[in-house]
Amino acid sequence: MIYHSALITGASSGIGAAFARALPRQTALLLTGRDRDRLNALAQELGLNGRAVRTVVADLATAEGRQAVIGAGELARVDLLINNAGIGRIGRVIDNMEVREAEMVQVNVAAPVEITRGLLPEMLRQARESGGRAGLINVASTAAFAPMPIFATYAASKAFLLNYTEALAEEMSSEPVDILALCPGATETRFFARAGVEKPAMTPIHTAERVAAEGLQHLGHTRVHVVGPTNYLASIAMRLLPRRFVTAAAETTLQRWK
Repeated sequence: MIYHSALITGASSGIGAAFARALPRQTALLLTGRDRDRLNALAQELGLNGRAVRTVVADLATAEGRQAVIGAGELARVDLLINNAGIGRIGRVIDNMEVREAEMVQVNVAAPVEITRGLLPEMLRQARESGGRAGLINVASTAAFAPMPIFATYAASKAFLLNYTEALAEEMSSEPVDILALCPGATETRFFARAGVEKPAMTPIHTAERVAAEGLQHLGHTRVHVVGPTNYLASIAMRLLPRRFVTAAAETTLQRWK
């Protein structure tokens, strides 16, 4: 399906930029993020031949940033929303800075909830009037399937987003909108450097381009998609094995990342 206008959060690099590049040229783009230079470079790259590409520099850890994105999305009349922005920080909760713990909750939880609630009603109205369908992708993580000591707040925020997205999809099952929780595992982005960890060894690492392509491919066909067969099997195991065992195993694995 070709959408008229797409809003992508966290579009400065990584999966967000890959989504922007993967969407067809007929789709106008509204790209948001904190890195002005990277956003402008991407907009210049994708705005050739008259394609409409707008950028909004906003910090989703702040209420002002979230409202700026919602306002820009309303003006752009988006019919595809991709809540991709996310941040993580490894370490024990009591060892991490308070402001970093709070930022994870604001960006990973508050932002997708507020932006979705702010834009979804108008997206639905447009879809009803046009006879088409709107789209919503929330980028969660395979970390959503288990408690993760040393990565506690990040994993919990992604568990919230996964459950929120599945519940919202059921609520909207009779409405003209397709909703997907996309759950990538380790991905070749700047995430690990920002989180303060080394790239994990002996773990499948997918490209951001693969993650974005699979997200767009599965939107409208399923409500949850885990990227990669190894990650999919791991997500099943994390749901079936005893909770204490899964939590201890996650801690052992993450300790190696530090």
